[in-house]
Amino acid sequence: MNEEYDVIVLGTGLTECILSGIMSVNGKKVLHMDRNLYYGGESASIMLLEDLYKRFKIPGAPPASMGRGRDWNVDLIPKFLMANGQLGKMPLFTEVTRYLDFKVTEGSFVYKGGKIYKVPSTEAEALASSLMGLFEKHRFRKFLVFVASFDEKDPRTLEGIDPGKTAMRKVYKKFNLGQDVMDFTGHALALYRTDDYLDQPCVETINRIKLYSESLARYGKNPYLYPLYGLGELPQGFARLSAIYGGTYIVNKPIEEIIVQNGKVVGVKSEGEIARCKQLICDPSYMKDRVEKVGQVIRVICIVSHPIKNTSDANSCQIIIPQNQVNCKSDIYVCMISSAHNVAVQGKYIAIVSTTVETKEPKKEIRPALELLELLEQKLVSISDLFVPKDLGTESQIFISRTYDATTHFETACDDIKDIYKRMTGSEFDFEEMKRKKNDIYGED
Repeated sequence: MNEEYDVIVLGTGLTECILSGIMSVNGKKVLHMDRNLYYGGESASIMLLEDLYKRFKIPGAPPASMGRGRDWNVDLIPKFLMANGQLGKMPLFTEVTRYLDFKVTEGSFVYKGGKIYKVPSTEAEALASSLMGLFEKHRFRKFLVFVASFDEKDPRTLEGIDPGKTAMRKVYKKFNLGQDVMDFTGHALALYRTDDYLDQPCVETINRIKLYSESLARYGKNPYLYPLYGLGELPQGFARLSAIYGGTYIVNKPIEEIIVQNGKVVGVKSEGEIARCKQLICDPSYMKDRVEKVGQVIRVICIVSHPIKNTSDANSCQIIIPQNQVNCKSDIYVCMISSAHNVAVQGKYIAIVSTTVETKEPKKEIRPALELLELLEQKLVSISDLFVPKDLGTESQIFISRTYDATTHFETACDDIKDIYKRMTGSEFDFEEMKRKKNDIYGED
């Protein structure tokens, strides 16, 4: 360990493992350590039901109706990957897929007036959807046609809209779309967590909707992917990627000190040894004095014996409850997976509800989502603090990831990964460049 590294990474959460893999592929000498015995950090998969009960201090053993404990893999923080997103594509086009398999989730739904509806994202789905009235369907269909042909560099596709100046609110008004349509478009298609985007230039929102549609078209069923055996497989896949490119991994390694000299990180001390480095990546738990609390997230892991009503008996799905539908400032998310992804015994479903805490009674805030799940066999509640770094890290060269937010999709975590990468390297993350470097070693597919 008494060596010099380009980058030291502390913590094996998904963000840290992906960055470790990227840096290794880019030719950096990487040392990756974790104080825990297991991979995943806050985004770990608990691989025995008995261990899950212990973690949440549930007395006694799981009932016999839950089956064998070893047949469960319960993610503490589930995140779906957008199939055609930049980081969603990465595991598919790098050798990470040699170590794990993905499966398309079966449905994407949105909440309106106490019921859930399939998110319409194509012209055909728009016309068939019961989410809208007849005239609204045709207006929304026209909007989707506009989005599909939209090219900010081709004035013929803009219909008088200035992508860099026209607010998204005005685009909705141009197509005469009502509040409910704005809700599911902004929150279930463009995946915004608040309505701040309405008064921002429309180009970002339109491109987000295009990404959703392109991801849907990739597999024809749903835009989201999820790894078999749970999300905990993904950090390990990127750990192996890093190792192929010369990265060194050490788990169960106590971190005694992060050494900073003249305001800049120079190394990490562990068990009397010092590993030197030029840059450091870590999760907030390793540098509590350099992060600040910005809120809390409540998550409820629910085990049920039935699919969610009105999802066509989907064995996996995402449900987004837009803030306006429940008079909140933040969306509520439901991620449901099952034995189809090898995370539960046959006939059992894991639904995880999450939202950003807004009041002193967070359990009441997630009630609309729990009502959708109906009869619960088990309910495990956690409330976690949200931390962000106090500075950009460009002076200290210490780059701290953000705590995972309430969303059940990976897009916001992707933003954090790309942001850290840019601050570390001074350039935008280029997926195609990473693909080319992989081909240099493995050859073209």
